[in-house]
Amino acid sequence: MSGFGSTMEAGVPSARSRALAVLRVRSRALAVALLPAAVAVVLVAARATGRLAGEPWGAVTLVVCSVAALVLLLGGIFAAVVLRASPAVTPTVPLSEAAAPDLYRLVRDLADRMDVPPPSAIALTPDCDSWLEDRTHAAHRRAGIAGGPQSAPGAAPVLVIGSPFLWWMRVAELRAVLAPVVAGTGPSAHPDIADARGFVRGLDAAVDVGGRRGLGWIAAPARLLLRLCRTDAAEMERGVAAAASDRAQGVDYGLRIVAQEQVGLAYAGWDRLLTRVALPAWRMGRWPAHLDAGVVSALTELSRRDRLAEGFTSRLGERPACDLLEQPGVIDEATSLLAARLFHGGPAEAGPDWAPVEWAAYPEEVVDRKWRAEAARLHAALDALAGPAGLPTAPTGQHGSTGPTASAGSPSPAGAGSAAPAAVAPAAAGAAGSSAPSGPSGAAGPATIEAADAAPPAADGFARPTLERVLGCLANATGEGALGEALAGRLSADLAREERAAGTTAGAGKARGADAVPLFPLQAPRSARDLLADHVTAMVCCAAVDSAGAAPGMDWLDGPVLLVGGDRRTDLAPRVLCLVEDGDPEPLREWLSALGVRTDKPVRLV
Repeated sequence: MSGFGSTMEAGVPSARSRALAVLRVRSRALAVALLPAAVAVVLVAARATGRLAGEPWGAVTLVVCSVAALVLLLGGIFAAVVLRASPAVTPTVPLSEAAAPDLYRLVRDLADRMDVPPPSAIALTPDCDSWLEDRTHAAHRRAGIAGGPQSAPGAAPVLVIGSPFLWWMRVAELRAVLAPVVAGTGPSAHPDIADARGFVRGLDAAVDVGGRRGLGWIAAPARLLLRLCRTDAAEMERGVAAAASDRAQGVDYGLRIVAQEQVGLAYAGWDRLLTRVALPAWRMGRWPAHLDAGVVSALTELSRRDRLAEGFTSRLGERPACDLLEQPGVIDEATSLLAARLFHGGPAEAGPDWAPVEWAAYPEEVVDRKWRAEAARLHAALDALAGPAGLPTAPTGQHGSTGPTASAGSPSPAGAGSAAPAAVAPAAAGAAGSSAPSGPSGAAGPATIEAADAAPPAADGFARPTLERVLGCLANATGEGALGEALAGRLSADLAREERAAGTTAGAGKARGADAVPLFPLQAPRSARDLLADHVTAMVCCAAVDSAGAAPGMDWLDGPVLLVGGDRRTDLAPRVLCLVEDGDPEPLREWLSALGVRTDKPVRLV
């Protein structure tokens, strides 16, 4: 093939030679497995002809034959596992030709122009990448993972396309980006390369099978063989990529340079959309139904902010690649559900507790619920810290509102202007069902609490959920072992317990393919201080919505935001950090006063 020839002319080791090196590892492994049997045959033949008469050759022959039989048995089992184990398959959304005839026509035209076999099928993945995936393994057909022409022996690989590309890129840009990927079907059809790839994938699947009961010994030789052929396999794939790139040089090469810039931009916008917008919705039991359409809005906003919008309007006037689909909305919804499963571990199907949400309803169904859930968790943590040692009473604070105080020997939130802080006992685990973690990352240890200005206590004796209570408790409470540290630790423990109960923190290493969810979890670890700041921000936003006419909103790049008079307020975060980290509530009080937020008014938590 011309791709291989050009690669070798450039002095780069050909993919075929590397594939043969991988296959030599397999041949050597087979030779090692057959060596005891060969020795046993020689000994038996020598004994039969009388060349090795007497002792100890009889015992030696028996031992060697036993070892040979055992090695052959184990080798046969190992070979059967490598041949029959199901390699991992990327979860995708299958795209039939009836659902995207124009896209299939575009891909086949690319294959004809480059004189390579067309892909057997097309599938979409909620990621900013595209590749070819072989789904012809017999185990895939037995398990129902693959079917149709794509699973027939010797069929061309499946073309997997990142769904954000279809919505963000224009048709010409998509064709330029897919050209080197489609060109890879040529090298993939070479028997030696296909055989080497199948061997490596079988070894990888065998490592996973080694984790099952009774087959643990299989993982060790599989890992050894993978190490022996790792370098050659990697160089083989590089050779295949080089050959494919060389073959695609004549197809929209100039446009491909421009399209690659759009690939980087799409990746940036997709990452922000998932981590800032989609993740809060997934945590609330909702999944945005049109993530691919949302990435266009996110990237448009990103281009506007970075002043990259020059000529942007004319580009958006061209035909988008999603027009190649017959029903873009249906495909978008399917890939959005798959994204929630891959990145968050959500259910495979929608249900009462896992419902789709439209972008128009996102502020009300996600942002407002998220804020109020975090505000409720914050006050539950405050109650847990104050409750075990006694119930608070309600004196009058310096700002004219009444607040809880501590009875003799009982810790409780106290007024912000209190001169004598009361000691707080360690947070009791029984208040919430489990103990908070100890240590600097979130110790619910000794703390000092000043009298917090808040509304009168509720009938159960705990303080009512007001913002004044939070401000008073955190004011000047940031020292070692202070309430801020105890509260942050309590929130961290409560949130971890909720995630464990919801099953969102289960490890993905125990399963493979579609069963290993989330494959790419987005929940980066957050410090206890960050959690406390998020919960205080949520409490402030709830108070602003309830008493100052503010509204929840959504930013395509930053997720949940607070809207006042229709405009986004971006100056809240530094004031919250000033309270959480320095114990200084004055900047936040000034901000609240300017907006007309009543800190003494109870906040609706549900």
